[in-house]
Amino acid sequence: MRRRILLLVAGITALVVLAFAIPIALLVRSAVEQRSERSIRDEAAGIAAFLRAGHPSETAISSYLAGLTQTADRSASVTTPRHRVLGTAPPHGTPPPGPPPPNSGEPDDHSQGGGGPSHEDPQVYSVPGGKVAEVSVPSDNGAYQVQVFASNSALNEGAGQWYALLAAGSVGLLLIGIIGGELVTRRIVRPLTRTAETAHRLSSGDVTARAPTSGPREIAEVGTALNQLADRIDQLIAEERETVADLSHRMRTPLTALRLDAEALRSPDEATRIGAHVTALERTLTAIIRAARRPQREGRLPSADATAVVADRVAFWSALADEQERARSVSLPQTPVFVRASPEDLAAAVDALLENVIAHTPEGTPFEVSLSTVDGAAVLVVADAGPGLPEGAGVRGRSDRGSSGLGLDIARRCAEASGGSMRVARATAGGTSVALELRTVSPYPPQQSPKTA
Repeated sequence: MRRRILLLVAGITALVVLAFAIPIALLVRSAVEQRSERSIRDEAAGIAAFLRAGHPSETAISSYLAGLTQTADRSASVTTPRHRVLGTAPPHGTPPPGPPPPNSGEPDDHSQGGGGPSHEDPQVYSVPGGKVAEVSVPSDNGAYQVQVFASNSALNEGAGQWYALLAAGSVGLLLIGIIGGELVTRRIVRPLTRTAETAHRLSSGDVTARAPTSGPREIAEVGTALNQLADRIDQLIAEERETVADLSHRMRTPLTALRLDAEALRSPDEATRIGAHVTALERTLTAIIRAARRPQREGRLPSADATAVVADRVAFWSALADEQERARSVSLPQTPVFVRASPEDLAAAVDALLENVIAHTPEGTPFEVSLSTVDGAAVLVVADAGPGLPEGAGVRGRSDRGSSGLGLDIARRCAEASGGSMRVARATAGGTSVALELRTVSPYPPQQSPKTA
């Protein structure tokens, strides 16, 4: 957009400059030609005055003409009454005589053999290659014919400097127009670009982004409206999290009653079993409350060290894997890998994948867990050597048909929330391979608010 505006400004400025430069150039050419014509006319009048003054001899006339400019582009000549040419005659001969001006009062000297105009003021005629100023000077023996020739190049002498000055002025005006267009474009386009960047950041989940409210009034109004929308989104997210946290807190009372009822059971085994379920449910509620009221230092776009989270969850499930005699292979980076997900969400996703392996493969089935970075993304792969997922697996809420229930859906939502994706494929060992692609981020210093992405 910025380039198009600059091109438009440059084009309009060039048209305006040409609209003024072309007439000025023609005017300069006309003025230079008129000045040159006036010069040869004055020179012809000077020679005529010399002839009228003292009736000089041919030798004196030749000496006088020799003192004038005599070049190939500029020459002067006098034709005597005896038709003898003194000086340098015009290169294309004598031009045809023109009619005398009205009411000039001068007699026609053509009858006297002069062959030129009879009036005293020199007349300018166009001839091939230039122009001639001509005047007839009557004498006792006849008429002298005075001719001063100037070529086209001599007539236009000095026009090149004016053309150069005009071209320099035109280029200067064009540069001023382009610079002015650049300044105006920056004033318009820069706020628009920053507003577009703010909209992209909001669409990626960064509700702390704000658009500039400077620049032209219309663009400032767009930025203000976008900021109001971002404030409203932030408010709605905060209200939603508070609502989820309040609902979770309200469920603690029935959970406490359920725990008391479980402890009151006569069968110790049943009491232990139901108490374990209540404890798991309470743990889940606690995780929901912590996620809803995530510390503000994490911002709206949290991060977690995937290496530490995966290692912790693998260690948690290792006891059950050892009990079922499952061989496992764990490959983790030696350095932290920070991804765009909260530790709780990532841990829940890893638990879901490992739980699927434990719940849907026979005891003794080996599995492997690997974490690596590929093209700026963290890839978590959990693969097993079991029979593979049944048809319909991964569909939310269809655990009655042998699927993984909500497990894969939890992992998929975690990956998509981070800006990645989930892929389910056949593992090399014949079982199922689930790969989570998570967006990596820069690590944030402790106890400091992260910068927006």
